[in-house]
Amino acid sequence: MDQMGLKESDLNKLLGSRQRRSEIFNGKRKLTLRMIRTLHEQLKIPAETLIREYKVKVA
Repeated sequence: MDQMGLKESDLNKLLGSRQRRSEIFNGKRKLTLRMIRTLHEQLKIPAETLIREYKVKVA
């Protein structure tokens, strides 16, 4: 975020909401295909980076 000059509110808009962003950052939710496409198109993040497998934390 710092490198791209983004604020948390900018990511909230891209991911849908503040709560959704928080869940993704905390590993409680995975990115959807729509989110991956949006981040790739809007922020030029390589799709390969976004689709890499990761584990979701269970509460």
